[in-house]
Amino acid sequence: MKYTLLLPFILVLLLGCQRPASQQAVAGDIAFLSREAWGANAPVLPMRSHTLTRLTIHHTATKQLPHRTLTDKMRALQKFSQEESLLWDGRTKPQWADIPYHMYIDCHGQVAEGRDLGYAGDSNTSYDPAGHLLVVVEGNFEEEPITSAQMKTLNRLVPALAKRYNIPADSLGGHLDFAQTQCPGKGLYDMLPHFRELVARNK
Repeated sequence: MKYTLLLPFILVLLLGCQRPASQQAVAGDIAFLSREAWGANAPVLPMRSHTLTRLTIHHTATKQLPHRTLTDKMRALQKFSQEESLLWDGRTKPQWADIPYHMYIDCHGQVAEGRDLGYAGDSNTSYDPAGHLLVVVEGNFEEEPITSAQMKTLNRLVPALAKRYNIPADSLGGHLDFAQTQCPGKGLYDMLPHFRELVARNK
């Protein structure tokens, strides 16, 4: 009888232990797919530690892929990043230690963990991303719109990250603020004043 009464509590404990740790919370209650959950490989080169002072937004500059899973996208991006790879313009990208961005937002508004926030990212352009918290949004926003799901996530994630890491509104920018590039695309770059306003209100 005693064990029968305890059975529901034992089941709760067992189920809780067996639940896959596929998501964690970042900046409050915003869930993201962890590196462990998407099966990240370890960095293949040494990385530079840094202190976050800016939040910089990028786009992937590739068409959105709504039918691929976020896990597949992250694995493909890491493979591309950790190898010497040919770029669209014919240049060769050197091998990087890991995914160049810290956070990835896919076309469904889901968030995944990229490079560890404690380490500076990488870039194909001539700016030093040390100190920048790099958020990349899936899509080419010179050619396609930001999805409503991405906007919903950005509206929550950007001010939450800025608050957590003490990044002021005037330190929120886009890739093209620091290099000759179209990134993060006109459609997304034009939204930066809106995101700065959200950051300022969320101090």
